[in-house]
Amino acid sequence: MHTEEFELKAKIVDIHNRSIYPAKIKVMGDRIESIEPYNTIEALPYVLPGFVDAHIHIESSMLPPAEFARIALTHGTVATVSDPHEIANVLGVDGVRFMLEDAAKSPLHFCFGAPSCVPATSFETAGAEILADEIAYMFDELGLTYLSEVMNYPGVLFKDSMVMAKLKEAQKRNLPIDGHAPGLKGEKAAQYAAAGISTDHECFTIEEALDKIAAGMKIIIREGSAAKNYPALHELIGKYPDKVMFCSDDKHPDDLILGHINQLVKRALKDGYELMDVLNIACKNPVEHYRLPIGLLRAGDFADFIAVDNLTDFSVSDVWIKGSHIVQSGKTSIEYQPTSTPNIFVKNEIKESDIQVPQTKEFLRVIEAINGELITGSKIMKGKVQDGYWTQDTDQDILKIVVVNRYNQAPPAVGFIYGFGLNYGAIASSVAHDCHNIIAVGATDKAICAAIEVIQQNQGGVSVVDENRIADILPLPIAGIMSHLNAEDVAEAYQRLDQTAKELGSKLSAPYMSLSFMGLLVIPALKMSDLGLFDGAAFEFVGVECESR
Repeated sequence: MHTEEFELKAKIVDIHNRSIYPAKIKVMGDRIESIEPYNTIEALPYVLPGFVDAHIHIESSMLPPAEFARIALTHGTVATVSDPHEIANVLGVDGVRFMLEDAAKSPLHFCFGAPSCVPATSFETAGAEILADEIAYMFDELGLTYLSEVMNYPGVLFKDSMVMAKLKEAQKRNLPIDGHAPGLKGEKAAQYAAAGISTDHECFTIEEALDKIAAGMKIIIREGSAAKNYPALHELIGKYPDKVMFCSDDKHPDDLILGHINQLVKRALKDGYELMDVLNIACKNPVEHYRLPIGLLRAGDFADFIAVDNLTDFSVSDVWIKGSHIVQSGKTSIEYQPTSTPNIFVKNEIKESDIQVPQTKEFLRVIEAINGELITGSKIMKGKVQDGYWTQDTDQDILKIVVVNRYNQAPPAVGFIYGFGLNYGAIASSVAHDCHNIIAVGATDKAICAAIEVIQQNQGGVSVVDENRIADILPLPIAGIMSHLNAEDVAEAYQRLDQTAKELGSKLSAPYMSLSFMGLLVIPALKMSDLGLFDGAAFEFVGVECESR
């Protein structure tokens, strides 16, 4: 990419002074030399600072950083605050290094944090463990600039020594600390914030968000592929525009092709929120909170800015990063770049007999999947018994959920789930937050085993087995969670599998994204670990069966 010295005539959207005016922007090298008012009646594009995703796991796009950036830049995203804990749970610090090395191929500003919870809990099997010494190493040697989401909020509240040691590494370097505390309110929210944790992206009610703002935290409004909290939280935009940021958290490839933070900007404006408040949230607040080296359209700043034709639909026409014209007329100059495929995958052959559940009690304890939410419900249901074993009951939408350890030889964990709606077949994935063991949901044991088998054969991927027991897969050879293909091919394959899952009966808007969170133990109520059924509220394992409702 060639950095030019140039002048650009445009209508400046000055979010610092909350004004819009025609001007000439003079760029020298990678910085803005001057912005001078310019009297004209010409039809000029609007130029404004680029958008920042204030919390995202790049890995959830199923794309490595450079390929993610190739698409995100076309939507006006110039920077991301990225937590690499997905790959860190598989490959440890080596996985973080991979993300940094791949990100360096792209002009997009990637701000990576040191993963604070690898593994997220001690109730599951991960591929690695990151302790306080590794956190210090990543700050000092790898140049990471914040401590990423502290998911073990009970550990914070009870002052667990390992959790507090990680917080201390960030505190003594005066680095921001990200939070993750779904449902925490009142005194407990204040106690969590008092540990130095300054953000939260897990709020799903306005009451919770207000309590955390009162405790001094900033709220990141999330609108991802599975979790969609904008409807519950958007009134914060008008009331606390200086306390709010936008994020996607997890964005699947087909959704990324369609848009990114620009979608939230357009939505907020359509809902009547003031332009400058929305742009402060989308552009300025994350830069200031995380102290990002990103230009905000001022003289002396890096020449990072975007152009749009109008201030209604925010269709991005052009993007400049450090003075380089990366996107022109909606088309990026960046090409797909091949990457390496680091991975670890132990084949753990699963037979139908391995996932049978003998009936010994009267009722089942069932996970309830909730569309558009990471939280789950807990239901006590009278299930179906066949030959002395609990089995799937599609009439009641009771399906089996199975988690298989991908790091060691071990028996699978089996439970039951409501809300996926499959009438036939099965879906499975090695994208299963946060440890990324194989997780599957299916209407028959045969289909579940087939869906798991094809993932093991490919050392990672998302798969579907239809009613004819024909398997389809999107291979994910990078740590079992990312593809080595270009974004367009990944999105097409993912859409194909997604459509098949829906044809099998799933009513979920994003069945694979929802599936990937059924193993995230730190979000209540019930989740499934490779070690068993887990109650996220009580923070303990519970039985699949129970005596009464």
